[in-house]
Amino acid sequence: MLIRVDPASDTPIFAQIVASVHADAAAGRLAAGDRLPSARDVAGSLGINLHTVLRAYQQLRDEGLVDMRRGRGAIVTDAVEPLAHLHHDIAALVARARTLGLAADTLAALVKETYR
Repeated sequence: MLIRVDPASDTPIFAQIVASVHADAAAGRLAAGDRLPSARDVAGSLGINLHTVLRAYQQLRDEGLVDMRRGRGAIVTDAVEPLAHLHHDIAALVARARTLGLAADTLAALVKETYR
């Protein structure tokens, strides 16, 4: 699993980590029982504070997407399955937006507006 962040983004780093895990789950790259990289490994590889990663992992735990146990790390739960089912719908939406000539930022803004 590759956690991606953009330090230049206005979105807080912990929220970017959460979004990256959500994206991997929706794309089917994460399955129930998979282990997320240790918070120390993520912090070290991204050059960010350990507590930032822990905050992201705690949010994922609060959402029920991961189970955190001392000594075992963060394990993906069965809650990942509904996200994985969205992958087909998301791919179809993106394909339709491309045929209409919509930019990715425009599509994202439309989705955010509709979600509210």
